Amino acid sequence: MNLTNYEKKVLYGISRYPMIKDRELALHLGLKQSTVAAIRKRLKEEDYYRYAAVPMLNAMGAEILAVTYTTFNPVISLERRIDITEKKIETSEEIIFSIGEEDKGFSISISRNYTDIGRINDIRTKTFGELGLLEKEYPQVVVFPFEISKIYRFFDFSFSLKKLFSISEDIDDRKFFDRGEIKLSKNEKIVLCHICEKPELTSKMLSNETGLTRHTVGKIKKKFAENGYIKTLLIPNIVKLGFEILAFYHIEFDPYNPPDFEEDEAVELLSDDAIFFASREFEAILIAIHSSYEDYKLGRTRILQKLKEREWIASNPSIRAYSLNKSVLIKDINLAPITKKLLGCQPNAGVAKRKRRRA
Repeated sequence: MNLTNYEKKVLYGISRYPMIKDRELALHLGLKQSTVAAIRKRLKEEDYYRYAAVPMLNAMGAEILAVTYTTFNPVISLERRIDITEKKIETSEEIIFSIGEEDKGFSISISRNYTDIGRINDIRTKTFGELGLLEKEYPQVVVFPFEISKIYRFFDFSFSLKKLFSISEDIDDRKFFDRGEIKLSKNEKIVLCHICEKPELTSKMLSNETGLTRHTVGKIKKKFAENGYIKTLLIPNIVKLGFEILAFYHIEFDPYNPPDFEEDEAVELLSDDAIFFASREFEAILIAIHSSYEDYKLGRTRILQKLKEREWIASNPSIRAYSLNKSVLIKDINLAPITKKLLGCQPNAGVAKRKRRRA
């Protein structure tokens, strides 16, 4: 990573405030607007980041977020395993993120109900079983019904970039999937699905793609923004930025002494390393990224110490470390397919399938 201080500031700034205009960001960072615009463009062209749109699907028909993780018997190579699972499992619209290494993997799904999650997991278990891939255990499924769960971080990389770039700024967490039922018109559904497919489309481009007038598109986008129907994420190229380890934690709290769910005590487990944290009363999934193995060990120790100090666990959590240089991103944070399925949008003709790439 050979970014200048200005480039680090801008990348962090657009990660923290993805929809901010160049002029506002320049004022916030104390830079010239032209400098911010040039850096933002250059970083995008050099593949330092991309955008992802996240609709509040919990308010649009989705009931469950689920995390599935598996330990593999590496009798079949990672590439061969991916070729098989892409055809039978990863095509499921519900899967929004999936990563694999030689001996392990996990995915995150959003679904209308448990039946859809169960169907995918049955296919997954049958496929892995027939291939002899499972290592003495079934795939583990952790279910977070939106009604009784809290998503404290959802692929929010701004904390990790703040730490990586040594930026001093106090920032708060932004909960995801925390609003009530949303009713959308036909035109609103069309615009929402197109934004999920291509988050960077301007109103003019959306007008051309949807056949709606720019005025109509503009009103709909304004409504989305004002009411929090959709949020935009900046997804940095974490390998290019020098991150080496992704840490996955499945924590089962002691039923006799769990963190107080109503008081959000579980957030004490969060640090700047965490990019994802979902919790219900007796269970949590935390995902963190680290710039080195030493940093990973420090982060793991901090979490274990906190859990034991507060006596929140009866047994150690399941912890898995992924080498980002050896792992493959099978699905890289894409909510367009499940959004289209839930809202009944027609797929975009001619939209190229995103090529999988090394994490």
